[in-house]
Formats: sequence, structure tokens, C-alpha cells
Amino acid sequence: MSDISVPAQKQLEAYNNRDLETFMECYSENCFVEDGAGNVLMENKEAMRKRYDLLFQESPNLHCRLVSRIVLENYVLDEERVTGSRGSTEERHVVAVYKIENGLITHVRFLN
Repeated sequence: MSDISVPAQKQLEAYNNRDLETFMECYSENCFVEDGAGNVLMENKEAMRKRYDLLFQESPNLHCRLVSRIVLENYVLDEERVTGSRGSTEERHVVAVYKIENGLITHVRFLN
């Protein structure tokens, strides 16, 4: 049995390295991203690529520290502390819920 958390870990490392190509390899073509209320933030991989490319360019000190991880069937819940987003000095506390199917992230919900 494979470790369902591999795509979540791989995208976290790519995020911290601002490595867009490796980051995007972790997501399915039709992935979508929502906020905690269920509002769609990004509807597909191309929308994600555009948003994260800009974020990585604008955030040379971007870093996400994994606080805790829960794996439940095909879900990975990561408690994270994010700093350096677009030059901000504030630390954001986020819980990311990743749905993993066939080795790729198909859905993300950010609680913050």
C-alpha cells in the first residue's frame, strides 16, 4: 500500500522551494481549490498555475511550516504556518484538506 500523503508532502516541499513545475505535478487537471465556506478559489490546474506562479514570483521568503498531519483514508489534513506571502511579515495559521485520488491532489479546502 502506498503512502497517500506523498503528493501533499511533495507539493509542500515544492511550495517552499517556489518550484512551480514540481508543485503543479502534484495536482490533477481538474483539481479545484475552495475556502472554508466552500467558495471556489481556483477551478482547474491552469488557474492554479497562474495564481501560484504569481505568488512564487512575488514572495521570495515564502515558507510553509508543517505543524501536524492527519491522514484519513484518501484525505490529508495539514496544519500549517505560512510566512513571507507577498512580503508579509505576519504568520498565517491554515489547515489544508487535500483529497488524493490516483496519486494526485484533486481537491483542496483551506480553513483559516
